Amino acid sequence: MTLTRAEAFAPATMANVGCGFDILGLCLEAPGDRVVAVRRPEQGVVIAAVHGDGGKLTRDPIKNSAGAAAKAVLDTLGVSEGVVLTIYKDMPLASGLGSSSASAAAGALAVNALFGSPLSKAELIPAAVMGEAAVSGFHADNVAPCLLGGVVLISGTTAETVQALPVPERAVFALVTPHVAVPTALARAALPKDIPMKQMIHMTAAVGRLVAALYRDDLMGLAEAMEADVIVEPARKHLMPYLDEARAAAKAAGALALCISGAGPTLGALCDSAEVAARVELALAGVYAERGMDATTRISRISRDGARVLSTE
Repeated sequence: MTLTRAEAFAPATMANVGCGFDILGLCLEAPGDRVVAVRRPEQGVVIAAVHGDGGKLTRDPIKNSAGAAAKAVLDTLGVSEGVVLTIYKDMPLASGLGSSSASAAAGALAVNALFGSPLSKAELIPAAVMGEAAVSGFHADNVAPCLLGGVVLISGTTAETVQALPVPERAVFALVTPHVAVPTALARAALPKDIPMKQMIHMTAAVGRLVAALYRDDLMGLAEAMEADVIVEPARKHLMPYLDEARAAAKAAGALALCISGAGPTLGALCDSAEVAARVELALAGVYAERGMDATTRISRISRDGARVLSTE
């Protein structure tokens, strides 16, 4: 049977997980983006509409992450037909939650499903990376966990360079997103060009400790490693409103650790239960409310499934 329509959902992600700059990422349950792909006889990608972005995103498929990912899938499959995409954004832009990656992953998955799902989600990573590259750089620390779910270690941009890591059973994240955009390009520009050997060794050790903690299902060890970043967080701290205050409030409410999600400004507080996460969410909301800054809070566990096809017809 020839399919004419497919819809896919792709959730938010937390890249870096504190100490693992560009090599670690985890998948959250929510929020996420949806992409509907409809088959058309002409080759290429057309973006019919983008909903929920406030008119900020381009409908040029070459410059849109979902459109670029969709084209990469079509090229990989070598099909003679094209697709029309409709994108539904439920994620804030430039928030550090992998918004462009979610659209890329959803676009790639929807188009793959439209043509019978010949590629696995792992095999869609390169196409989703191409979508991400159209917007914010050639890296897989968001698209890989978004597609595959769970926690992943990333050493490249293809399926064989992504390693699934154990998911801590009790981990729950309380997230706060101050209403201040931090574009990935701006966050990357803040990073130092040269790293002292002592700091490099410290960060390498922290990543090792984090991976070991995951294999032990040790939340305290995970928390300590997440906050061991001595390079990226200090360089980007000025872009994150009230970071110190948010960390102090989160820990006072029971959080084990707090780190920047991706490029920020979203901050993610690691908690060991839903009850603690609820208290931490309120505390984080209070930090920004008391200072007159709008912010959105949410609670999410780690999604083991990642992006998924919602329907085909």
